[in-house]
Amino acid sequence: MNILFKTLSELRGFLILWLTQSFSALGSSMTNFALIVWSYQQEGSALTTALLSVCSYAPYVVMSIFAGALSDKWSKKATMLVSDSFAALCTAAVLLLLLAGRLEIWHLYCLNALNGLMNTVQQPAADVATSLLTPKKYYQRASGLRSFSNALVTVLTPVLATALLAFTDIQAVIAFDLFTFTVAFATLLFFVKIPALPKDGRQRETVLQSAKSGLSYLRHNRGILDLILFLAAINLTASVYNAAFPAMLISKEDGGSTALGIVNTATGLATLAGSILAAVLPAPKSRVRVICNTLLLSMSTENLLLALGRSVPVWCVGAVLGWICIPIMSANMDVLLRSSIPIAMQGRVYAARNTLQFFTIPLGYLLGGYLVDEVFEPLMAAQPADGLLSALFGTGKGAGAAMLFLALALAGVLTCLAFRRDRRIWTLESPQPPQQP
Repeated sequence: MNILFKTLSELRGFLILWLTQSFSALGSSMTNFALIVWSYQQEGSALTTALLSVCSYAPYVVMSIFAGALSDKWSKKATMLVSDSFAALCTAAVLLLLLAGRLEIWHLYCLNALNGLMNTVQQPAADVATSLLTPKKYYQRASGLRSFSNALVTVLTPVLATALLAFTDIQAVIAFDLFTFTVAFATLLFFVKIPALPKDGRQRETVLQSAKSGLSYLRHNRGILDLILFLAAINLTASVYNAAFPAMLISKEDGGSTALGIVNTATGLATLAGSILAAVLPAPKSRVRVICNTLLLSMSTENLLLALGRSVPVWCVGAVLGWICIPIMSANMDVLLRSSIPIAMQGRVYAARNTLQFFTIPLGYLLGGYLVDEVFEPLMAAQPADGLLSALFGTGKGAGAAMLFLALALAGVLTCLAFRRDRRIWTLESPQPPQQP
């Protein structure tokens, strides 16, 4: 019992921040879920819906490397407060446009782009704040808790959002989002004290010099760089998946928005279970091996079952197999980075990581939307109902997206097998300290 109280005391600041930011993330996720359903119902196009995510990620990827340098110079608390406030103003703008009956898709594109721009400074600040508030011995536990909250948000989002949409309207979902922001903002402002970064000579660097130092650090530590590039390749496949996923489930004969909510809930429950495992499992002998093997399991199962499945239960099994090990992968990745990168450099290196690891996401969303609308759906529409492809992937709208998932399964497996042979990634298991640029 004394050990438990000691742990809670040492993690007090992190736990308060984690709980309230997770509550705010639930509100934001519910709004995003409702707006994706709204946009697809308005336009009926996978590419149109995918562009919502493209607009969020594109400025995030382009500006991250510079914004992370600013994040290292600025107060982490002030950066998070300003960024979250701006996001809340964008959400309020959506609510006002809805109430006026004037909301259009292009409004969401613009607001998502502005939100993505602010996330470029908010995300590195939040990552460094976690390091500052968490003793090093608790890094894996903290990462497991963050994965747990993300999973819980995934579970609750479709349930709560669908219930609110069924009994009220999208305005109620957005109002709840604004309430969660208010709670998180007030808690961070009054009850969380984030320690200042230790001073070093890099504080006097210009933004360009800081951005260059983050890239230089990765250039001198190729194991970390190659691991980031591995995740970039996985993100390309995953974002194509994300673009095709709602289009298939909403369009399929046994699908619809309810099916989308059920499968998302299964995804959340699987991630929740994986997060609990990540928080309680002992440190593995090889974190790199865990990362490679968990991604191989994920890539080789879910996409295949989504491609060949014809019912919600089969899609849910795919979701469970695809997501249950992802928190374990994330926790080990997080520990490797936090343990390897000096804390004074983390903002700059994380910003460079964000650009390199996430630049494939907007590309994947564009590619996924295009492939569904212009390649695979027309291809499947031209197939005879008694043909081999129709037998494998079904008929009607959504069959093309199912066919795309089979291609994604093959691409994901080949990516994992290729990077497992990269010797530089395995050097991260070495106890030698990282090189400084």
